[in-house]
Amino acid sequence: DVQLVESGGGSVQAGGSLRLSCAASGYFHRSACMAWFRQAPGKRREGVAAVDDDDSTMYGDSVKGRLTISKDNTKNTLFLQMNSLKPEDTAMYYCAVLFDVFCSGASTVDDWAPVDYWGQGTQVTV
Repeated sequence: DVQLVESGGGSVQAGGSLRLSCAASGYFHRSACMAWFRQAPGKRREGVAAVDDDDSTMYGDSVKGRLTISKDNTKNTLFLQMNSLKPEDTAMYYCAVLFDVFCSGASTVDDWAPVDYWGQGTQVTV
């Protein structure tokens, strides 16, 4: 099993920044994409940013140029640097692991599936 624990969410004014973290534990026995999803009230969950084993990345259209995904393999931690935040970025943000999925090669973020493990989420309010 894999456990994912997010942190770093909070309230920030428009134009501000936040950095989310996701601490991963468990056994990654296959290639894995690690990704951030978000879900706003009344809306479906959507992919935001993803990074593959080779550090290739992909972003949703609404966050390109403002959000940056990265990972520290030595600490098994995934990050999401969020800059120039907008009110429409308000959502619960979830960390996810997708085994054997090449996220950066997907046509759209909707192709980031299936998700094998989810974190519990961290709230971001702008």
